[in-house]
Amino acid sequence: MPKAAKTRSTASSIRLQIERGGERLWCHHDFRHQPFTAIAQTLSRLTRNGTLERLSKGVYYRPRSTAFGPSRPSPTAIKKLVERTKSIFPSGAAAANLLGFSTQTPRRSEVATSSLSLPRKLIGAETHVHVRRPEAWKSLSETEAALLDFLRKGGKTSELSVQRTIQKTLTLLETDRHFERLLKVSDSEPPRVRALLGALAEELERDPGARTRLRASLNPLSRFDFGEFASLTHARKWQAKERPKT
Repeated sequence: MPKAAKTRSTASSIRLQIERGGERLWCHHDFRHQPFTAIAQTLSRLTRNGTLERLSKGVYYRPRSTAFGPSRPSPTAIKKLVERTKSIFPSGAAAANLLGFSTQTPRRSEVATSSLSLPRKLIGAETHVHVRRPEAWKSLSETEAALLDFLRKGGKTSELSVQRTIQKTLTLLETDRHFERLLKVSDSEPPRVRALLGALAEELERDPGARTRLRASLNPLSRFDFGEFASLTHARKWQAKERPKT
């Protein structure tokens, strides 16, 4: 088949696939069996004629007509698409909400990632992004990443009382071996988080070997802000700062 005819055939195949797919997100990977140049040219042409909307480099959206104008892509679908190449974890109020420490739905999304950045056009310009989380976080489940984020913030995003926050945290850590997996990635955490994990391990009477390792990793002269966890039984032993008296 002549090259021009083959190119037209490829473009027709891509266009037909998009038309049959209805409302959804598309990226170059969806046409991986086609020549890259033909894919790029066809998607660009379909964007110019209004069939597709370009959201970001290599990411397109096929909208549908509604009474309120063209539809918008689902945030869940966008998150799944971004997660094909980037690791995204819940953070801040979103993490607290996921874990049951809060019932508030934050107005501004907050996420964490092990990457240097996330595509703003996909996740939203207003989203607060915490970058450069340790690569070790990729081994954690969404719940475990949310727990580690919650501990990094000293439980200050909780709407519960201090004692209920501590008790709920201990219960979550004992569920589905979450704590064991957090201890496995503890070496990549800041000293304050390592100290807090040590205090929690002692509270739960868990893994003496991990506690010894965590203790050895800390500067004995340092003092750490444990936030809501300053009331843990062994907080002082793990170098927590005294809570200000109110």
